[in-house]
Amino acid sequence: MAARSIGSLTISFGLVAIPVKLYSATQSANAISFNLLHKGCGSRLKQQYVCQKDGTVVERDQMVKGYEFAKDQYVTFEPEEIKALEEAGTHAIEIAEFVPIESIDPVYFDKTYYLAPDKGGAKPYALLTEALKQAKRCAVGRWAARGKAYIVMLRPVGDMLTMQQLHFAADVRPASEVEIPQQDVKPAELTLAQQLINQQASERFDPAAYTDELRARIQAAIDKKVEGHQISVADFPAEAGGKVIDLMEALRASLEKADTARASTAKLGPRMAPKRAEPQPQQPAKPSRKASKR
Repeated sequence: MAARSIGSLTISFGLVAIPVKLYSATQSANAISFNLLHKGCGSRLKQQYVCQKDGTVVERDQMVKGYEFAKDQYVTFEPEEIKALEEAGTHAIEIAEFVPIESIDPVYFDKTYYLAPDKGGAKPYALLTEALKQAKRCAVGRWAARGKAYIVMLRPVGDMLTMQQLHFAADVRPASEVEIPQQDVKPAELTLAQQLINQQASERFDPAAYTDELRARIQAAIDKKVEGHQISVADFPAEAGGKVIDLMEALRASLEKADTARASTAKLGPRMAPKRAEPQPQQPAKPSRKASKR
């Protein structure tokens, strides 16, 4: 299914205006969510707001927003007052500067969007994308939508431009607030750690190699429930905590484990490794479950 645009924008690049279409890069619809139901009859529950003072249910037309400036002390704002304070929405991304991509710490990354050229924008879109790739830089600018102001980064991914919303500096907690105790790293430990890293090193990150196993378990349980089957919950053994280990021994054991796994894979061959074992010729019966799992 083709992606559906959620809006149109214009990138201001000097005196060049690039019309683009906006697409969400992530799929929140894939998330599994549960509704609250009445345990007695199974009906869905409706959220209500209750006044803490008199215990009565308050309807929405009787609500007003307030800011707590001191303990149990509020200043209130009418909807018109809040609306007047909101950022005016724009359909333009005003590029302020071009910076090296690696100069932006990923801790500032927020939501990601895809940008595609709109009518008449294919040529300048391709020009900006190629120029950013060759310069190894990204564009930083501002964008306003839904009453909020955003700082955004435009970066090329292949032949596409992506728009990454960035957190403002005030929204990111300084790393200096987290205390890290200083430790001496021995050369022998560092050597073993580097060997372990090299054994498990890959040229690039492949997100398809990782799956959401929790979501799969939940979905399987939901399917069984829908089909009318009972499900059983497996008891996972509790992990022992507080165990003191020898760092060098742990590193050596990790290297040996990686070597063993790699040797086993090499014996099976790259194509045979994922296959199931075939039954022996002298056994006409179908292979046992134990054999099929090897």
